[in-house]
Amino acid sequence: MDWPGLQRLGLVGLGLKPADFWALTPVELWLMAGLEQGGKAMDRRGLDALMALHPDSDRGEMHDGSE
Repeated sequence: MDWPGLQRLGLVGLGLKPADFWALTPVELWLMAGLEQGGKAMDRRGLDALMALHPDSDRGEMHDGSE
């Protein structure tokens, strides 16, 4: 991990205060800097598949897995 480079990015490039910089994860810092390396955004097919795996209950209750 290039800590001096990340510090320069956060403190100089983004103008973060030191405490705010150290409170971030590297991923959060990359996202703030526009350097995210994630996959593409979810499309409708992906959303439909996710909804099929985790449907809403008929009563609008949230499930916490304790049932």
